[in-house]
Amino acid sequence: MTGAAFVVSAQAASAQELTVGYFLEWPMPFLAAKADGAYADALGMPVNWVSFETGTAMSAAMASGDVQISVSQGVPPFVVAASAGQALQVLDVAVSYSENDNCVVATELEIDADSADELAGKKVAVPIGTAAHYGFLKQMEHFGVDLASLSIVDMAPTDGAAALAQGSVDFACGWGGGLSRMKEHGNILLTGAEKEELGILVFDVTSAPADFVAENADVVSTFLAVTAEVNAEWNESQPPEMLEKIAKESGMSVEATEASISTFTFPSVEDQLSAKWLGGNAQTFMKGVADVFVEAGSIGEALESYEDAVNTGPLAATQSQ
Repeated sequence: MTGAAFVVSAQAASAQELTVGYFLEWPMPFLAAKADGAYADALGMPVNWVSFETGTAMSAAMASGDVQISVSQGVPPFVVAASAGQALQVLDVAVSYSENDNCVVATELEIDADSADELAGKKVAVPIGTAAHYGFLKQMEHFGVDLASLSIVDMAPTDGAAALAQGSVDFACGWGGGLSRMKEHGNILLTGAEKEELGILVFDVTSAPADFVAENADVVSTFLAVTAEVNAEWNESQPPEMLEKIAKESGMSVEATEASISTFTFPSVEDQLSAKWLGGNAQTFMKGVADVFVEAGSIGEALESYEDAVNTGPLAATQSQ
């Protein structure tokens, strides 16, 4: 593919280059392809990489036209932007990290999945208006725990972890370092895989403005194909030299990179296009997250459906490349 195939659009920085947003300290296989210049080679044009601190900032950069594609944007900030009327589209599942977002029950309660109904009447710390809040609601629904019976306290994961450690709450929900500290004082009820089967997803996406995708479908598909190829290589053998490239591009040590990436999964294109992900479940999940945000007062209103916020065309086209 050459630069001539790149059609000028309102969202493009120029007809001859692509600007992509990503996160530092968030190790993923695409970074090895970035290091090798694989995206620029496949696209036949320069690719500029800009790091961001938040998914919200990614949305703003795509709205202004400064960035055409964002890699690993979180679903909550994507949903907030889409719900506000920004015409963004999910293009692929960048990474799934279902083990990194969960609810933890205090060890001394000795409650597990088989006795989860004993959570009724308990006190729980939940970061209201987040994907973790949605996951909490779905888990309680699954276990048949009446929300009205619970004392729900709005707490960030780190605060929830401290409250669980002090015994001031019976269970807590969260992600990242907060979740790790929660696990020192309790146990999870469902594994990441078990949550996924219930439609409780924790994932990031590759996203782009809808008009950019419509006008540059080949460019987008080629970009996604490079990502899919390097993901497949990582999934197959996790080569040490690849890990070193990912670590360097992430701005992390090899050891820290290995620890982080070991909790990530990178679904194949076939899996991404299945009903479990972009074939339906992701859209339902986004609607659920949006409804939780509305209930929590985080956003004014949700879209009736998030079907139009997912475009599987360019990803499906990678299968014929």
